[in-house]
Amino acid sequence: MKVFALYNIKGGVGKTSTAVNLAHLSAREGRRTLLWDLDPQGAASFVFRVRPRVKGGGHALVTGKRPIEDALKSTAFDKLDLLPADFSYRNLDLELDDAKKRTRRLRQLVTSVSDDYDVVFLDCPPSISLMSENVLHAADTLLVPLIPATLSMRTFEQLKVFVADSQKPRPNLVAFFSMVDRRKRLHREVIDSVSRDGALIARTEIPALSIVEQMAERQSPVTAFAPTSRVAQCYEQLWAEVRTP
Repeated sequence: MKVFALYNIKGGVGKTSTAVNLAHLSAREGRRTLLWDLDPQGAASFVFRVRPRVKGGGHALVTGKRPIEDALKSTAFDKLDLLPADFSYRNLDLELDDAKKRTRRLRQLVTSVSDDYDVVFLDCPPSISLMSENVLHAADTLLVPLIPATLSMRTFEQLKVFVADSQKPRPNLVAFFSMVDRRKRLHREVIDSVSRDGALIARTEIPALSIVEQMAERQSPVTAFAPTSRVAQCYEQLWAEVRTP
Protein backbone atom coordinates (compact mmCIF):
# COMPACT_ATOMS: atom_id res chain seq x y z
CA MET A 1 0.00 0.00 0.00
CA LYS A 2 1.27 3.46 -0.94
CA VAL A 3 0.19 6.52 1.04
CA PHE A 4 0.19 10.01 -0.48
CA ALA A 5 -0.57 13.10 1.61
CA LEU A 6 -1.63 16.37 -0.02
CA TYR A 7 -0.17 18.86 2.43
CA ASN A 8 0.96 22.45 2.75
CA ILE A 9 1.33 24.81 5.68
CA LYS A 10 -0.56 27.36 3.58
CA GLY A 11 -4.23 27.04 2.63
CA GLY A 12 -5.93 27.74 -0.67
CA VAL A 13 -3.20 26.23 -2.84
CA GLY A 14 -5.08 23.36 -4.52
CA LYS A 15 -4.64 20.45 -2.10
CA THR A 16 -8.20 19.17 -2.26
CA SER A 17 -8.64 19.50 -6.02
CA THR A 18 -5.42 17.56 -6.53
CA ALA A 19 -6.32 14.88 -3.99
CA VAL A 20 -9.73 14.36 -5.58
CA ASN A 21 -8.43 14.11 -9.14
CA LEU A 22 -5.41 11.93 -8.37
CA ALA A 23 -7.58 9.58 -6.30
CA HIS A 24 -10.00 9.28 -9.21
CA LEU A 25 -7.16 8.58 -11.64
CA SER A 26 -5.70 5.95 -9.33
CA ALA A 27 -9.03 4.14 -9.12
CA ARG A 28 -9.64 4.51 -12.85
CA GLU A 29 -6.40 2.62 -13.46
CA GLY A 30 -7.72 -0.27 -11.37
CA ARG A 31 -6.06 0.43 -8.03
CA ARG A 32 -8.14 -0.03 -4.89
CA THR A 33 -8.06 3.56 -3.66
CA LEU A 34 -9.07 5.34 -0.47
CA LEU A 35 -9.25 9.09 0.06
CA TRP A 36 -9.37 10.26 3.66
CA ASP A 37 -10.76 13.78 3.94
CA LEU A 38 -8.95 15.04 7.04
CA ASP A 39 -10.03 18.66 6.58
CA PRO A 40 -12.99 19.55 8.84
CA GLN A 41 -14.31 21.80 6.06
CA GLY A 42 -15.08 18.62 4.11
CA ALA A 43 -14.54 19.87 0.56
CA ALA A 44 -13.41 16.49 -0.79
CA SER A 45 -16.40 14.80 0.83
CA PHE A 46 -18.69 17.34 -0.84
CA VAL A 47 -17.19 16.73 -4.28
CA PHE A 48 -17.83 13.01 -3.91
CA ARG A 49 -21.40 13.61 -2.67
CA VAL A 50 -20.73 12.08 0.75
CA ARG A 51 -22.07 13.61 3.94
CA PRO A 52 -19.15 14.98 5.99
CA ARG A 53 -19.88 13.05 9.13
CA VAL A 54 -18.31 10.17 11.06
CA LYS A 55 -20.31 8.61 13.87
CA GLY A 56 -18.46 9.42 17.07
CA GLY A 57 -16.22 11.86 15.19
CA GLY A 58 -12.46 11.96 15.27
CA HIS A 59 -12.46 10.84 18.90
CA ALA A 60 -14.03 7.50 18.02
CA LEU A 61 -11.48 6.86 15.27
CA VAL A 62 -8.39 7.87 17.25
CA THR A 63 -9.41 5.88 20.34
CA GLY A 64 -10.45 2.84 18.33
CA LYS A 65 -14.02 2.95 19.59
CA ARG A 66 -15.13 3.02 15.96
CA PRO A 67 -13.11 0.86 13.56
CA ILE A 68 -11.99 2.80 10.53
CA GLU A 69 -13.68 0.21 8.30
CA ASP A 70 -17.08 1.16 9.72
CA ALA A 71 -16.65 4.78 8.67
CA LEU A 72 -15.76 4.10 5.02
CA LYS A 73 -18.15 5.21 2.28
CA SER A 74 -18.30 4.17 -1.34
CA THR A 75 -18.31 6.77 -4.10
CA ALA A 76 -19.86 6.82 -7.55
CA PHE A 77 -16.55 5.55 -8.95
CA ASP A 78 -15.48 1.93 -9.01
CA LYS A 79 -12.61 1.05 -6.65
CA LEU A 80 -12.70 4.49 -4.99
CA ASP A 81 -13.80 4.79 -1.36
CA LEU A 82 -13.92 7.79 0.94
CA LEU A 83 -13.35 8.23 4.64
CA PRO A 84 -15.39 11.39 5.11
CA ALA A 85 -14.55 14.57 6.92
CA ASP A 86 -16.17 15.45 10.21
CA PHE A 87 -16.32 18.86 11.86
CA SER A 88 -14.85 17.30 14.99
CA TYR A 89 -11.56 16.85 13.10
CA ARG A 90 -10.81 20.42 14.13
CA ASN A 91 -10.01 18.91 17.55
CA LEU A 92 -7.84 16.06 16.26
CA ASP A 93 -4.71 17.55 17.79
CA LEU A 94 -6.28 17.18 21.23
CA GLU A 95 -7.39 13.62 20.52
CA LEU A 96 -3.97 12.64 19.23
CA ASP A 97 -2.25 14.23 22.20
CA ASP A 98 -4.07 11.78 24.47
CA ALA A 99 -3.27 8.75 22.31
CA LYS A 100 -0.44 6.28 22.75
CA LYS A 101 2.33 6.87 20.21
CA ARG A 102 0.72 10.22 19.61
CA THR A 103 2.80 11.09 16.54
CA ARG A 104 2.14 7.72 14.85
CA ARG A 105 -1.52 7.08 15.55
CA LEU A 106 -2.59 8.17 12.06
CA ARG A 107 -0.14 5.68 10.57
CA GLN A 108 -1.64 2.92 12.69
CA LEU A 109 -5.13 3.78 11.48
CA VAL A 110 -4.08 3.85 7.83
CA THR A 111 -2.13 0.60 8.15
CA SER A 112 -5.23 -1.12 9.54
CA VAL A 113 -6.78 -1.06 6.04
CA SER A 114 -3.61 -1.99 4.14
CA ASP A 115 -5.10 -5.33 3.02
CA ASP A 116 -8.05 -3.56 1.41
CA TYR A 117 -6.35 -0.74 -0.54
CA ASP A 118 -3.44 -0.30 -2.90
CA VAL A 119 -3.28 3.50 -2.61
CA VAL A 120 -4.40 5.92 0.11
CA PHE A 121 -4.64 9.68 -0.26
CA LEU A 122 -4.76 12.01 2.74
CA ASP A 123 -6.32 15.41 2.08
CA CYS A 124 -4.81 17.43 4.93
CA PRO A 125 -5.77 20.76 6.49
CA PRO A 126 -3.17 23.55 6.43
CA SER A 127 -1.19 23.76 9.68
CA ILE A 128 1.95 22.83 11.56
CA SER A 129 0.70 20.78 14.45
CA LEU A 130 0.62 17.37 16.08
CA MET A 131 -1.67 16.35 13.25
CA SER A 132 1.03 17.42 10.79
CA GLU A 133 3.59 15.25 12.57
CA ASN A 134 1.20 12.32 12.24
CA VAL A 135 0.87 13.00 8.53
CA LEU A 136 4.66 12.91 8.09
CA HIS A 137 4.81 9.46 9.68
CA ALA A 138 1.72 8.16 7.86
CA ALA A 139 2.70 9.21 4.33
CA ASP A 140 5.19 7.60 2.02
CA THR A 141 5.08 10.67 -0.23
CA LEU A 142 4.18 14.22 0.71
CA LEU A 143 2.71 16.03 -2.30
CA VAL A 144 2.98 19.78 -1.83
CA PRO A 145 1.08 22.17 -4.15
CA LEU A 146 2.81 25.54 -4.55
CA ILE A 147 1.41 28.76 -5.95
CA PRO A 148 4.28 30.42 -7.87
CA ALA A 149 4.58 33.45 -5.60
CA THR A 150 7.17 34.70 -3.14
CA LEU A 151 5.26 33.99 0.07
CA SER A 152 4.27 30.52 -1.10
CA MET A 153 7.91 29.66 -1.80
CA ARG A 154 8.90 31.01 1.60
CA THR A 155 6.34 28.70 3.19
CA PHE A 156 7.79 25.81 1.22
CA GLU A 157 11.22 26.51 2.71
CA GLN A 158 9.65 26.37 6.18
CA LEU A 159 8.00 23.07 5.28
CA LYS A 160 11.29 21.55 4.11
CA VAL A 161 12.86 22.42 7.47
CA PHE A 162 9.85 20.94 9.29
CA VAL A 163 10.21 17.67 7.39
CA ALA A 164 13.99 17.55 7.79
CA ASP A 165 13.68 18.04 11.55
CA SER A 166 11.04 15.33 11.97
CA GLN A 167 11.85 11.86 13.25
CA LYS A 168 12.70 9.15 10.77
CA PRO A 169 11.35 7.56 8.68
CA ARG A 170 10.50 10.68 6.70
CA PRO A 171 8.29 10.82 3.61
CA ASN A 172 9.53 11.65 0.15
CA LEU A 173 8.81 15.30 -0.56
CA VAL A 174 7.47 16.18 -4.01
CA ALA A 175 6.25 19.70 -4.71
CA PHE A 176 4.44 20.89 -7.81
CA PHE A 177 3.22 24.25 -9.03
CA SER A 178 -0.53 24.74 -8.74
CA MET A 179 -2.96 27.44 -9.87
CA VAL A 180 -0.38 28.58 -12.43
CA ASP A 181 -1.10 31.53 -14.72
CA ARG A 182 1.85 31.97 -17.08
CA ARG A 183 0.41 35.27 -18.29
CA LYS A 184 1.68 36.66 -14.99
CA ARG A 185 5.32 37.66 -15.03
CA LEU A 186 5.81 36.75 -11.38
CA HIS A 187 4.52 33.21 -11.98
CA ARG A 188 6.90 32.72 -14.88
CA GLU A 189 9.87 34.12 -12.99
CA VAL A 190 9.27 32.05 -9.86
CA ILE A 191 8.84 28.81 -11.82
CA ASP A 192 11.88 29.44 -13.99
CA SER A 193 14.06 30.32 -11.00
CA VAL A 194 13.41 27.14 -9.01
CA SER A 195 15.97 24.39 -9.24
CA ARG A 196 14.59 20.96 -10.02
CA ASP A 197 17.77 19.15 -9.02
CA GLY A 198 16.95 16.02 -7.07
CA ALA A 199 13.41 15.86 -8.52
CA LEU A 200 12.04 17.80 -5.58
CA ILE A 201 9.80 19.86 -7.88
CA ALA A 202 7.61 17.96 -10.37
CA ARG A 203 7.73 19.12 -13.95
CA THR A 204 3.96 19.11 -14.36
CA GLU A 205 2.14 22.36 -13.62
CA ILE A 206 -1.56 22.60 -12.78
CA PRO A 207 -3.00 25.68 -14.51
CA ALA A 208 -5.41 28.15 -12.92
CA LEU A 209 -8.50 27.53 -15.04
CA SER A 210 -12.16 27.96 -14.18
CA ILE A 211 -12.93 24.33 -14.92
CA VAL A 212 -11.32 23.40 -11.60
CA GLU A 213 -13.91 25.54 -9.80
CA GLN A 214 -16.66 23.62 -11.61
CA MET A 215 -15.80 20.57 -9.53
CA ALA A 216 -17.90 21.99 -6.68
CA GLU A 217 -20.86 22.68 -8.97
CA ARG A 218 -20.75 19.28 -10.67
CA GLN A 219 -19.61 17.44 -7.53
CA SER A 220 -17.20 15.39 -9.58
CA PRO A 221 -13.47 15.32 -10.41
CA VAL A 222 -12.37 17.16 -13.53
CA THR A 223 -10.80 13.92 -14.72
CA ALA A 224 -14.32 12.40 -14.71
CA PHE A 225 -16.55 15.14 -16.17
CA ALA A 226 -13.97 16.69 -18.54
CA PRO A 227 -11.36 13.96 -19.16
CA THR A 228 -10.02 15.56 -22.35
CA SER A 229 -9.61 19.04 -20.85
CA ARG A 230 -6.20 20.61 -20.40
CA VAL A 231 -6.48 20.45 -16.61
CA ALA A 232 -7.41 16.77 -16.65
CA GLN A 233 -4.41 16.04 -18.84
CA CYS A 234 -2.18 17.94 -16.41
CA TYR A 235 -3.48 15.88 -13.50
CA GLU A 236 -2.79 12.74 -15.53
CA GLN A 237 0.77 13.90 -16.16
CA LEU A 238 1.28 14.72 -12.49
CA TRP A 239 -0.02 11.32 -11.45
CA ALA A 240 2.32 9.68 -13.95
CA GLU A 241 5.23 11.47 -12.26
CA VAL A 242 4.40 10.48 -8.70
CA ARG A 243 2.44 7.21 -8.81
CA THR A 244 3.75 3.82 -7.82
CA PRO A 245 5.15 1.69 -10.66
